[in-house]
Amino acid sequence: MSIPMEMTMKFNVYDQFTYLYGDLTKTFLDEAYPVHTATWQGVDISKRPEAQMMEMLNVSFTITQAGRRPIGVLGMATGANMPWAENHFQERVCGQPINPGVEWANWPWANKAGEFLNDTGRFNHNYMERYWPKDAGLVDEATTTAEEYDSKLTELMDGLERDDDRLHGIYHGAGDLNDVVNLLGRDPLTRQAYLPVFFPEDTGAVHGERVPCTLGYHFIVRNGELHLVYYLRSCDFVRHMRDDIYLSVRLQQWMLDQLRARFGEYWSDIRPGSFTMHVTSLHCFINDFRKLQADHATNIP
Repeated sequence: MSIPMEMTMKFNVYDQFTYLYGDLTKTFLDEAYPVHTATWQGVDISKRPEAQMMEMLNVSFTITQAGRRPIGVLGMATGANMPWAENHFQERVCGQPINPGVEWANWPWANKAGEFLNDTGRFNHNYMERYWPKDAGLVDEATTTAEEYDSKLTELMDGLERDDDRLHGIYHGAGDLNDVVNLLGRDPLTRQAYLPVFFPEDTGAVHGERVPCTLGYHFIVRNGELHLVYYLRSCDFVRHMRDDIYLSVRLQQWMLDQLRARFGEYWSDIRPGSFTMHVTSLHCFINDFRKLQADHATNIP
């Protein structure tokens, strides 16, 4: 099926989340088209009619000064599932590649997420492993806290050279979120401050399992502001988007806090700038779409 260009959303800039959600909901309801993929999260859904989705391609938007809101205000403005979203954010930035953590089970849409755990009690990937990949996978069992992972890793690596076992690319060792902080700290105007979440092992989904929806985060400083651009291949409009926005803006705030704490005076004058989100496929399940239609109709004056 060819996708008419009017079924893709043009780039828009907002200063309030309310305006974003209002415009995006109306556009999504008016222009989303049906699509039924063969798999979802690595599971065969080809014969499940309730798994049909409504979709828009190439959805992009910017919120100006999103990160200048305190945590509580940001939670309300984004409509994130609080306090879960903040608790999970703290888990993501814990500094260790814990898997599965604890907050996955507390997410309001978790449902049967536990069915994706493997026989060691871990997911085949998560954000903590992708933010902190250097030692990811070395502890071959489930861990729930950074302290637990560090303790098990220290015991495992006793007497061994850790660098020999750390994640490597073709020529170099892997970087992590902390390396992005350090890069910005020593070169504030760099264009290279990118944190990937989609890794080479995800290419082609050759393992037949889940792959990340997030591609990565690009931090860039211009005109005295730290901006964040968030790239996703896929995002559920109803179940994920508001939490995704909150978690990403919190990462923008966290990054600036780290830079101020570590690199001093220059960063005290830098403020949170814009937050931009690019989604290749913005979608939702057909039953969620019908509920969205009903709710929107009820709210129209």
